[in-house]
Formats: sequence, structure tokens, C-alpha cells
Amino acid sequence: MNVQQKASERVMRTAAVTGNRRRGGMAAGNPLAEDLDHVLERTRDLWEELRGGRIFITGGTGFFGCWLLESLLWANRELGLKARAVVLTRDPGRFAKKAPHLAGDPAVRLLTGDMGRFRFPRGPFTHLIHAAVYQEPEGGKIRPRRMADEMIRATNRVLDFCMEAGVRKMLLVSTGAVYGPPPAGMDRVPEDFTGSRDPASGEDAYHHVRRIMETLTVLRAEECGFEAKVARCFSFIGPYLPLDGRFAAGDFIRDALAGRTVVVKGDGKAVRSYLYAADLAVWLWTILFRGVSGRPYNVGSERAVTIRQIARAVSRQHAPPLKVTVLGKETRGVAPGRYVPDTSKASSELGLGQEINLHSAIGKTMLWNRITNQQTEK
Repeated sequence: MNVQQKASERVMRTAAVTGNRRRGGMAAGNPLAEDLDHVLERTRDLWEELRGGRIFITGGTGFFGCWLLESLLWANRELGLKARAVVLTRDPGRFAKKAPHLAGDPAVRLLTGDMGRFRFPRGPFTHLIHAAVYQEPEGGKIRPRRMADEMIRATNRVLDFCMEAGVRKMLLVSTGAVYGPPPAGMDRVPEDFTGSRDPASGEDAYHHVRRIMETLTVLRAEECGFEAKVARCFSFIGPYLPLDGRFAAGDFIRDALAGRTVVVKGDGKAVRSYLYAADLAVWLWTILFRGVSGRPYNVGSERAVTIRQIARAVSRQHAPPLKVTVLGKETRGVAPGRYVPDTSKASSELGLGQEINLHSAIGKTMLWNRITNQQTEK
């Protein structure tokens, strides 16, 4: 670990300790204290409408969901909101092992159930976030028709619950993948791009289903009188990001944490952009509370990097820097894939922007993994 890394770690640990001494209780030992203060400072004026309220969350145990819960519970304690959250999960025991401080918080209730068939909890709810994603079968091939049926059924079930529970504001966490590859010359994809996916192609089924989910959500909100916000999310990095092969950035971080060669499986020329998870939480809460109903907002960074560049950025977080190996061969005459959002709407309407740069985001993510791994080993 070099001098800069050591200084970064001292800052993060000091911030956590200082915040924990001030807060105590369930916040004690939380290495995300600095990040959660970052979220709270930028959303402080938005939380009042959730005071004494109840929020229902699907997908609350994943990468996005953990950040939503972390920031919600932080605001709950700091502002004395007395808000409560019900989190739908298929495996509450697994989540309790993964994040016991979240699962065990008195403001959180874990509801066991499947997205398309869950039993409605009793009583009214003021807010709802539908952030669940399709669960790929372990070791099995995705069947597009079954995937489409499950995702649409789950969305309709959630929307039925919104009507039943009297939800006032709902956030659908969608994806930038609804657009498909942008045409040549489009550096950043705006919300009014109608997409490039073929509706008759089974290979594009996931992307069309996500659009259908957006349509169903907006139609039901208009029919039933609640507000429905849509967040089209791109690429992200931060604590809780899975390091199990699902995301290239996660794979690079896994390699670097192990001190081995950082491996790029493709040719490394694909273009992405990465927003840090604390900024992501700011964006999602702001869109839920202040976004225009029925209007999609792109969520992500506009600062483009190639996959090879992010692999090298991760490798440089190790001392000495690790070797980067690119396995794929360059295909001449083929433009690299590009996945970068135009976020001018979120910026102009909601004042949102990227505040934590990629270098810091990578460092924070790696440090959090080191700290949590050390805590697990004790």
C-alpha cells in the first residue's frame, strides 16, 4: 500500500470513527459513515415527507438496495424520522448474514416472498421503490419467455400493492439498457432516444420487457392517482458491488484485492462511465421525492472511460501497480460498444451531478472491501 492509499484509509477510518462516536448505537463501526453523511447532506431537505411514513422496497438486499437502506436508516437516525421500511426478500437469513446491521435495524422488517406472488403487508404505505431485478437461474440458461412473464407479473403485483396500500410516490429503478446501442456519433444517450433494439428478436427480450415495465408503471399511476418516477440506471461502482463475475469493474477489483493480474476478458475497448454508489443514492432519493411523475431520468456518470482504462485505474490502486492482461483480440472495422448517459435532464431539473470522481470511487470501494473482509475474518 502506497502513501496515498494509506492516507486515504486513515481518512476513511477517522471519518467513520468520528461519526460513530457522535452517533453511537447501530451506527457504530460503519465504515460508510463519510459516504452516508455525503448522502444526507445532499438530501436533508427531502426527507420530511417520509417522517412517520412507511416505505416498501423490492430488491432491497442487492447492491442498490443496500445503499438505499444504508442511507434511509442513516437519515432515520440523524433526523429522527421514525420511518419504517418493509423489504421483500426471498432469503432473509442470507441477507441477515450479509448485512446484519441493516437486517437487524428496528426500523426494518424483512418480508419473505416472491416478487410476483408476495402477500401484501397490512396497513398503508407512503412510498415504494421497485428495484428488484430478474434472478438468473444458477447454472442454467435464461429462457426469454419465462423471464418476460416473471418480470411483468412482478411489476403488476407491485403496482397492485401500490393501489392497495395507498402509496403516494413510487420509484421504478429501470436501466439504460432499454435504449440499446446508440447510433454512430451519439456520445451520450438522452432520454428521448427511442432505442435500437429489434422487438422481434428474442435476444432483446430483456430490454423490451424493461420498457414494458416502465409503460405499465406510468399507466397505472395515471389511472390510480399516485406519482411514479422512473430512473434509468447505467453503470456504478462502490461498496456492495458484487465481485462474482457479473460486472467487469467488480472482477477487476476482485483481482486487485487478491494481488493478482487484472484480467480484461474482451478487447477492453468498450466504453462505459461509472457513478459512485453514494452519488447514486443521492440521485435515487431525489428522483423519488422530487422527480416529475411519468418522466424517466438517466442516472449515471457522463465521464466516459474504456474498460481497459478502468482496469488500469484499479490496478494502480495496488502497490506496486498490478499487471493488466487483455485476453480479447481487437476486431478492426467494428466500433466499440458504448454505454454512457446524457444526464442533462437530471442536472437541470433536479440539480444532480457526479461529485465523487472515479479514482476516489475505486479507492473507497477497495478500502471498504478490505475493511469488511478483515471484520469477517475476526
